Amino acid sequence: MSKPHAHDDHEVLFEGDWLRLVRRGHWESCERTHGKGMAVIIVACTPDDDVLFVEQYRVPLGSKTIEMPAGLVGDQSEDDTLEAAATRELEEETGWRPDRVHVLMTGPTSAGMSNERIAFVRAEGLVRTGPGGGVEGEDITVHAVPRKDAPAWLVQKQREGYELDLKLWAGLWMLERNPDGTSL
Repeated sequence: MSKPHAHDDHEVLFEGDWLRLVRRGHWESCERTHGKGMAVIIVACTPDDDVLFVEQYRVPLGSKTIEMPAGLVGDQSEDDTLEAAATRELEEETGWRPDRVHVLMTGPTSAGMSNERIAFVRAEGLVRTGPGGGVEGEDITVHAVPRKDAPAWLVQKQREGYELDLKLWAGLWMLERNPDGTSL
């Protein structure tokens, strides 16, 4: 869940099944109420060098989005790891299973609004296991886009009205580099 704060006096304004709205002093923010307060975003290319993207309707935005595969850590079991969550979510959402994953870096998703942190994970050695599409109710469409065409494809999707997760560009950068800028 959330890390302890030096001044952990907080007022719970609302608590739902998945999120809690709190006030600390004059600051309002939300916290996850389950799992580890962590998510993974999976950066992955198929053996044909196609980048894997997922399309799905996101209720908070009222729009379809284009994202990299992602999911929560610890929402299914207490002993879930970043690596296990990345492997599971990639296969559920895209139908591709990696033989290895590397956690690249972890940081906040929206530091002024939420305690959630996300880990970029690079998946390698992908093997096709099924169609993907997510679990019941997710209704995910999988897109495998040639790496060289991915930025232009994303911009075209935005022109078509899709919301784009801005972490997509960081993910594309991490397909070719380590977080410290060194090339793969």
